Amino acid sequence: MAEAQTQKLTHWPRIAKGSGKKACTVEGCKRPYRAKSYCFFHFKKWRQGDLPHSRYRTCSKPECRVKTLKAGLCEKHFNETYKKEAAA
Repeated sequence: MAEAQTQKLTHWPRIAKGSGKKACTVEGCKRPYRAKSYCFFHFKKWRQGDLPHSRYRTCSKPECRVKTLKAGLCEKHFNETYKKEAAA
């Protein structure tokens, strides 16, 4: 007698919403929509802040994609800008 072995899931399966009819909104991506109009891959990138429309507000300095702390600046740029004035 051979018994069928069942596999226990270690994580939730990636299931597309909208029956796979909607596609990811990132240009050139044809994966099915999952959340926030992104596929599972681009949704993960969005959460990490790698996409232009990131999850958090980012630093207003050019080429800086770090989460803001105060006054629209990240901690590094905030300290560079406002700590100089306090020391002078």
